[in-house]
Amino acid sequence: MAELALEIKDLHAWYGESHILHGISLAVPRGQVVTLLGRNGAGRTTTLRAIMGLTGDRKGSIKVHGTESVGMATHRIAQLGLGYCPEERGIFASLSTEENLRLPPQLKAGRGKAMGEAQIYAMFPNLAERKNSPGTRLSGGEQQMLAVARILRTGADILLLDEISEGLAPVIVQALARMIKALKAEGFTILMVEQNFRFAAPLADHFHVIEHGQVALSFAASELAAKQAVLDELLSV
Repeated sequence: MAELALEIKDLHAWYGESHILHGISLAVPRGQVVTLLGRNGAGRTTTLRAIMGLTGDRKGSIKVHGTESVGMATHRIAQLGLGYCPEERGIFASLSTEENLRLPPQLKAGRGKAMGEAQIYAMFPNLAERKNSPGTRLSGGEQQMLAVARILRTGADILLLDEISEGLAPVIVQALARMIKALKAEGFTILMVEQNFRFAAPLADHFHVIEHGQVALSFAASELAAKQAVLDELLSV
């Protein structure tokens, strides 16, 4: 069996009194790309936030490289090797691309090898051209690339990516797909929430469909054709 980077069992999560996740169980093998599919409001983003300790109460089990993290504070969870790229990207508008890139500290216990700036600029040539530009001057695609690049400097080896293709031009979406393939080839583990199925389908090794805070369907990429009919039903609006 492949070593698990993430193992989630019977995860429940709340925002205040709102019970959002109702027993999520899934596994993410090390070095694979796993995609969470589902309708808006199904609990996909909450699953990523719960992994990072950014929801209210959590119950169940979340193991990161075998270490139980449910009782940990968010900064301790990140130190296990997790990097979270939220849908809103979190770019600091008043800082330049280079300053944004240098902002996060490296993880003391990071299992991955932190990428240097030269390596990052080679992977993201757009950012190299704009390294002195303030965050407000970057396009949506460039901001998304910067949000991911910032994580790579920390030494995190598990990337949690939330809707990174949303609202971007097709040429930028293609560049992000190449980025994910390159990161997988470098040994990164990626768990991503994605609404754009055409973007996710060729990238993922495994899919989980989230419905009403639970895993409604799980299947490997090799089963995609056989699962298409039930998948269309689950994802239809």
